[in-house]
Amino acid sequence: MRVGYIRVSTVDQNTVRQLDGIAVERTFIDKASGKDTARPQLDELIGFVRDGDTVIVHSMDRLARNLDDLRRLVRTLTGKGVRVEFVKESLTFTGEDSPMANLLLSVMGAFAEFERALILERQREGIAAAKARGAYTGRKPALTTEQADLLRARATAGASKAALAREFGVSRETVYAYLRTDAVTA
Repeated sequence: MRVGYIRVSTVDQNTVRQLDGIAVERTFIDKASGKDTARPQLDELIGFVRDGDTVIVHSMDRLARNLDDLRRLVRTLTGKGVRVEFVKESLTFTGEDSPMANLLLSVMGAFAEFERALILERQREGIAAAKARGAYTGRKPALTTEQADLLRARATAGASKAALAREFGVSRETVYAYLRTDAVTA
């Protein structure tokens, strides 16, 4: 069976172009970052494929942006007797790969990892520049000043953190963050 795997980073990105014109019998699509392998459709794909199947991916960076993850995923799939084809790089892995194929996997995977690091660096630089211009104000606070004061008063009176989180519609970690902020500012 020919199985396609598509990954885009955000929900609004188009998935059509990745395997356009390539015949596959089933496609698994994740709309998640490639920074790690905790992706539901990837897990489903790994559980679905069997010996003799072929997994087709547009490019290595669609499967993983981390060299260790890429190598592990390819090893996992080929260990099940599954061929892995990367269309953009014109590379196929079967588990019986030559040293040259393994070198290419490592080099191309390292480029994907490097590209992710550059993206993160540009993002940090952009945020710093926006902060300097006063255009980046960060995330809106979860609670108003009045709500935060009430939360602190209720916590001081002995209300449980879990109950406060439910009451104010925030996570327990947010409750603790507001309580820490109180301790720091006091």
